[in-house]
Amino acid sequence: MRLKNYTNYALRTLQMAALRAPALTQVDQVATAHGISRAHIMKIVHELGRAGYVETVRGRGGGFRLARDPAEITLGEVVRLTEAPIELVECFNDDTNSCPLIGICRLSTALDAALEAFLQVLDGITVTDLAGNRRDLVARLGPVAEAPAPEPTG
Repeated sequence: MRLKNYTNYALRTLQMAALRAPALTQVDQVATAHGISRAHIMKIVHELGRAGYVETVRGRGGGFRLARDPAEITLGEVVRLTEAPIELVECFNDDTNSCPLIGICRLSTALDAALEAFLQVLDGITVTDLAGNRRDLVARLGPVAEAPAPEPTG
């Protein structure tokens, strides 16, 4: 199975937001860190925002941040969102299926079980896990991944 680049970039966008939390992350920071087009990241942030994974702040100095606890966002749910509908083979789509073996085919049953196992593994991995090796990630991505130091209070 191969995930779309869109899904990969969505996961990287959430990872960057987790690395920089609680600071805002700008679209340009994600695009620069991963060599991805700004327009592509804007589309991803928009979809992640509609789905409740990130919240956006408009205007000068704006950006986005995680809208949920990263420990509660699983890779499985994000993959289901960005890959939907997941159709490994034609017979997974009731509307376009023309396979004469529907209902008796052990191949489609095996592929369905494999897809479910794949998603179950991803359901056990959170955005917190993606950002767990923070020091290594920041070292590789550079200063764009570092959150600014909090403003002193008082």
